[in-house]
Amino acid sequence: MKKQFNLKNLIRPNVARMKPYSSARDEFTDFDQEMVFLDANENPFENGVNRYPDPKQGDLKALIASQKGVTTQQILAGNGSDEVLDLLFRAFCNPGRDNVISLPPTYGMYGVLCATNDIENREVLLNEQFQPNISAIFKEVDAHTKMIFICSPNNPTGNLISAQVITEILELFSGLVVIDEAYIDFAPAESWITQLSNYPNLVVTQTLSKAYGLAGIRLGLCFASEEIINVLNKIKPPYNVNKLTQVKAYERVVAVNEVNEEVNLILNNRNALLDALREVTFVTQIFASDANFVLARVDDANTRYDELIKKGIVVRNRSSQPLCENTLRFTVGTLQENQALIKALKSLS
Repeated sequence: MKKQFNLKNLIRPNVARMKPYSSARDEFTDFDQEMVFLDANENPFENGVNRYPDPKQGDLKALIASQKGVTTQQILAGNGSDEVLDLLFRAFCNPGRDNVISLPPTYGMYGVLCATNDIENREVLLNEQFQPNISAIFKEVDAHTKMIFICSPNNPTGNLISAQVITEILELFSGLVVIDEAYIDFAPAESWITQLSNYPNLVVTQTLSKAYGLAGIRLGLCFASEEIINVLNKIKPPYNVNKLTQVKAYERVVAVNEVNEEVNLILNNRNALLDALREVTFVTQIFASDANFVLARVDDANTRYDELIKKGIVVRNRSSQPLCENTLRFTVGTLQENQALIKALKSLS
């Protein structure tokens, strides 16, 4: 049975009552005009960054909206996806009372943000195919469950989560379903952004850190209904995305063809890495990947990790994660980096 979704029932009462901070750049919005700006107590001497940035990131959001097929009112930009996720906790989860559900093995920041915000993290393990167990999830859902986090493609496993399973969760759950699509640009599936009009409880997060190659500028994105975005805008810091980040992000997003070319190169290098891993004697299992990395099970992850370090190769040991015993995660690098990794692996076989 499809559950009824009422956003008002999810918002923290103090957030619903609060009046958001209004910055100088909120009150006078035409700051690109030739005006004498004496309203924000800024240093008047021009150096390119002496003025506060656009708090609404208007130009960048307009460009992203045109590419994603949404409105600018359906986008929140943050200082990395981690800030976006933190804002979701702060807007909808009451400390010491509410809970969320995460699906390990998955992105570790969900648990960190739960601890930071004093929210119970109810972990429901993925099955052996790294897919959600719906019945197990809903056994953990109660009146205080505000969000379910689904990372797809999942980190560290690399696989897409079944669209059928996600649809069922969206229809059965009366809280927010947050789909983390940090790696969606590498996957053979369309983004859940296309389904925003069908599911009022759907929230999609993306990042410019992976496919766009902008990890250093920290730019995360949230796509949701205008009503959800309005709540998040209420509590976000007024200038959370700095001017340098906005400019660099715009330059990169507008160069979408260049981004697509790099994604294709990464996918080709991923295939080459997969082929090479099949020839490494101590690799016992290779997991299918829809991301820019490959998870593989080896005979002894701690030993192999140390051996690779000595050869100048840094990978990620994911053995501490549930269902990931003796696994290493290999990010797909350039052709030269891949070749160095493959050479090192084969030398250890």
